[in-house]
Amino acid sequence: MLRQVFTVLAAFLTTSAGATSATWEIDKAHSSVGFSVRHLVISDVKGTFGDYSATIEFDADKLEGGSVEFTVQVASIDTDEAKRDEHLRSADFFDVENFPAMTFRSKKVHDVSGENFKLTGDLTMRGITKEVTFDGTFRGVVTDPWGNTKAGFAVTAKINRQDFDVKWNKTLDAGGVVVGNEVTINIELELGMAK
Repeated sequence: MLRQVFTVLAAFLTTSAGATSATWEIDKAHSSVGFSVRHLVISDVKGTFGDYSATIEFDADKLEGGSVEFTVQVASIDTDEAKRDEHLRSADFFDVENFPAMTFRSKKVHDVSGENFKLTGDLTMRGITKEVTFDGTFRGVVTDPWGNTKAGFAVTAKINRQDFDVKWNKTLDAGGVVVGNEVTINIELELGMAK
């Protein structure tokens, strides 16, 4: 159930002296905002959000100075099961009627080592804001066959849904619960330099 917040993610950076920062747009045909959560203790249920947008700035030579603002429209959740998706949209989980969007606003990009980095910022879901740190990978910048500049990022984080008041659950007779509390957020972004 995530928040994925999706709010999250990837790459992000602002300008610094002597560096050239650029604004980037998401290529949605080659990007995804997904999550997974344990079900019945024995399996993982995965899902995605189809409606999301971001304002992303970064300089490939200096990731530390960047910024990202990410918004996910929660009603776009898709777990490949319509009845479950309706339940996830209800007040038991995301309560999309009162809280239609999840957002992530970066505070800093740090611990950059080669292609790896950490992205820390505020994730807001159901009106509750918590600081979350994503582990990220910068996959580089390339020019596609049509002359467009592209960049790739992957980020992941684990959150506790209880921290965001997503509390619905049922206890199993043999122990354990229907839905796990830990949610893994996985975001893959292909970006194009804004023109």
